[in-house]
Amino acid sequence: MIDIQKIKKQSGIIGNSDEIVQVLEMICQVAPVNISVLISGESGVGKEIVAKAIHKSSKRSNQSLVVVNCGAIPEGIIESELFGHKKGSFTGAGNDKKGYFEEANKGTIFLDEIGETPLDTQVKLLRVLENGEFMRVGEAKTRKTDVRLIAATNKDLHQMVNNGEFRQDLYFRLKTVTVSLPPLRKRTQDISAFVERFSLEFTRSNDLRYRGFAPEAIRLMKRYDWPGNVRELKHFIEKIIVLNKGERISVENVQKELFDSNTINTGKNSALPVIVDKTTNKAEIDLILRQLFMLKQDTELIQKLILNSKVSNRGSESIKDIGEIVKGNISIPEKSMEIIEENGYFINNSAIGDISIKELEKEAIIRTLKYFNNNRRKTARSLGVSERTLYRKIDEYGLEPKIKINN
Repeated sequence: MIDIQKIKKQSGIIGNSDEIVQVLEMICQVAPVNISVLISGESGVGKEIVAKAIHKSSKRSNQSLVVVNCGAIPEGIIESELFGHKKGSFTGAGNDKKGYFEEANKGTIFLDEIGETPLDTQVKLLRVLENGEFMRVGEAKTRKTDVRLIAATNKDLHQMVNNGEFRQDLYFRLKTVTVSLPPLRKRTQDISAFVERFSLEFTRSNDLRYRGFAPEAIRLMKRYDWPGNVRELKHFIEKIIVLNKGERISVENVQKELFDSNTINTGKNSALPVIVDKTTNKAEIDLILRQLFMLKQDTELIQKLILNSKVSNRGSESIKDIGEIVKGNISIPEKSMEIIEENGYFINNSAIGDISIKELEKEAIIRTLKYFNNNRRKTARSLGVSERTLYRKIDEYGLEPKIKINN
């Protein structure tokens, strides 16, 4: 039996709540056995940390752990990324390439967001799980690999099976051993330990003075719902320490930055560019996207008006007269980006003119990808563009995420 404290020390798993102790006990049981594991839980609960803990405590710990985010790989190339391809098998395939399953041979492969994989790819995943066989794209030769699969999802795979979005045979193969990670709101007693760990790590790495959190501040943090779970907590701790350098974090600080900032209480003002009662991260993304789309609409409007005969006939009239030309036919909002927040969550209206459309577009893509954990399908839907357009923009701006390989 593997010691729980040893696993906590090796992996960095934090907490002593009954819920997290059950997770640690499950890790102890499944880690030494060469069996596939499915980790379920909401976004931000730490599924990758659990996967690494299982790998480090397994018989494959001296081999590589290959981490793959399935949601971040375009549907058209996911099979090539996972299983490799033969030279000339498709446009751009200039050389033979190993896939992640070959790279992970003798080790472990962690497939995060496995619910995002296409149905056709799921068939091949099942084959690898069953007998370790696969074929590179464009090749008829069957290859073998010896890997341990750990998968993770924040979706209800059972419901996806019922909806025809996930293969039933793969689901039953994966759910043989399931580790369910509880959300932070169900293990609030661990918040104190998280605050201590994250605060010390952040202040030491940035050489900041740290005087701790008041007990009342911690108690108030335990009342928050933490929809982003541990990830949100970590980012909040870093932010509040920076905003209150060298000071003891008080209950008033937490109230202002956590509760007051996360809810915009403005009634039913329809002029707001964001929907109220959203987290600051979501509100920030919505604001950027709305500003981006408004700029694009304004640009298209000006282009059409310049080509319009009415504009042409006016000769050298200034551009400000365009507003008079279309007055009454097209509604142009005034000061639609008037909201200004000192905490930096919203765009200052006076700075909008200094941002080019391309810069704003790039920033919108970066922030939306970050919000959806590099899930390109969700990002494309949120931005209102096709996946093909999003892939082209990611390539144009050099935003391609790197797949991590941990030894």
